[in-house]
Amino acid sequence: MALSSMTDRDSVATFKLLLIGDSGTGKSSLLLRFTDDTWLQPDEVSATIGVDFKVKMVEVDGKRFKLTIWDTAGQERFRTLTSSYYRGAQGVVLVYDVSNRATFEHLQLWFTELETYSSSRDVVKMIVGNKSDKESGGSREVSRREGEAFAKRMGTLFVEASAKTKSGVREVFVDVVRAIIDTPSLWAKQQSGSRVNLAGMEWDAKKSAKGEWDIVINKVGVNDYFTSKKGLFVEMMTQ
Repeated sequence: MALSSMTDRDSVATFKLLLIGDSGTGKSSLLLRFTDDTWLQPDEVSATIGVDFKVKMVEVDGKRFKLTIWDTAGQERFRTLTSSYYRGAQGVVLVYDVSNRATFEHLQLWFTELETYSSSRDVVKMIVGNKSDKESGGSREVSRREGEAFAKRMGTLFVEASAKTKSGVREVFVDVVRAIIDTPSLWAKQQSGSRVNLAGMEWDAKKSAKGEWDIVINKVGVNDYFTSKKGLFVEMMTQ
């Protein structure tokens, strides 16, 4: 995959990622650790109301990307927001708690929802076994082997992580970004020489003789997609 043209450090591509999974699996804690390097005790973290999101600049393999990461409520009463926040997502992180088997068993339901509402069949999927720090406390209910086997069966990426200790947290998001980059259908039309729009940025996508995609940044626009307040959101994206 050739991205040789993306060398201008002022040129930033934007990817939309979702965090989904049962309530209490630590989705908000993962997001807070990744974006702000902050850890709060469980009693200091309130349940997400509807949808919240954060923006994080990240450098992957020498290139800069802007991630808009949506943290979604796991409670059933907020599922009416489903179709809106799945729209346009390029990566989805499905989170379970390694110390709570029910959250692992419910992943199949989350996959069903993902397949129903995702706007792309090629969306990158990552399963995360969170709270891996509980290993030492003897409260683990889902082994790493089980998590890996399920991810393999579903054809997804897999990482065990701990928002508390920071273990694996950055790996989650970096691996998703790399997989998105390696999936041209998520950000480029499958036609040589076509022009596409990715998060307010115009690109010329040209396929080389070797079948690789060279991306030429044509024009950078400014697009503020989302407004969020107290966990509620207004979607500004018109794509």
